[in-house]
Amino acid sequence: MSTAAEENSGVAPVREGLRFDEAALDRWMRSNVVGYAGPLAVNQFKGGQSNPTYLLTTPKRRYVLRRKPPGQLLKGAHAVEREARVLTALAGAGFPVPQVHGLCTDETVIGTWFYVMDMVDGRIFWDATFPDVSTAERPAYFDAMNATIAQLHSIDPATAGLADYGRTEGYLQRQIARWSRQYREDTEAGCDPYMDRLVEWLPAHVPVGDDPAIVHGDFRCDNMIFHPTEPRVLAVLDWELSTLGHAGLDFGYHAMMYRMPPHIAAGLRGADLAALNIPSEAEYRATYCARRGIADLPGYDYHVAFNFFRFAAIIHGIKGRVIRGTAASAQAKARADTLPELARLAWEQAERAGAA
Repeated sequence: MSTAAEENSGVAPVREGLRFDEAALDRWMRSNVVGYAGPLAVNQFKGGQSNPTYLLTTPKRRYVLRRKPPGQLLKGAHAVEREARVLTALAGAGFPVPQVHGLCTDETVIGTWFYVMDMVDGRIFWDATFPDVSTAERPAYFDAMNATIAQLHSIDPATAGLADYGRTEGYLQRQIARWSRQYREDTEAGCDPYMDRLVEWLPAHVPVGDDPAIVHGDFRCDNMIFHPTEPRVLAVLDWELSTLGHAGLDFGYHAMMYRMPPHIAAGLRGADLAALNIPSEAEYRATYCARRGIADLPGYDYHVAFNFFRFAAIIHGIKGRVIRGTAASAQAKARADTLPELARLAWEQAERAGAA
């Protein structure tokens, strides 16, 4: 069986259905990207379930292009323009993200909206146990992730120019409504009994309180580029789900790795954390709270339950795109096949949070 790294790392020729006019892109780059000089070679990254992502290679420099997928899209999904905006703002705030060189909202160029950013060289860890680093070094990598998400949640949105990037009040209620709606509206992907239960249970048990911050929405080890040799995060990738929201909920998604089976996503479920020298979930959570200067994360188990539900809703969307033939990744069907197990795990977290 292939590993996540084998399936998602590196590039390949652009897949059928996701090709575009490379000459038109070259013309756009010449007019919009400072310092660009062709000729241009285009390949597609193997990873990227939602927005197709491409490596652009020139004789002197490499870039990354992220675009909306072709075909009919759900309202509000695949918002590459929001990704470009938040990346630009966070770079100005000193947060580790790639530099954005340009955003194109003219569909006549390559068929969909896109943006171009720097290619950041480093390491991506697709396995949450960080098997390629020494046992002694492993805690430093977890600490680097912890410090990075705490840094994000400590940035003032107004100072970063993101005061209008979203509404923090009622964020969780809106998230529940959004993902419930996306789950229900994608009728081609079918229904799941655990998802149906969660759609009813989640809005009836929302914890009290907001924790306003800029949130990433998909903060996992495989959405970070680490320094080639050091336990340091050089860039956080994939900002499609970012907004102003609930920091504790965003951390709950990140910490979901402790309860996630590794064959579904980068997870630690079943791993011997002590033998691997990985901090426990409780220790990791406490370190994050200390960095943010807060005592605890109220509603933590509920937040993890919601995040499993949201992850399952995303996989449900991938299943729908597989059925419609517009899935961005060659591995999309395998991801879609995990939906029943993931939905069951989501309900498991709800039971842990007090569901009857």
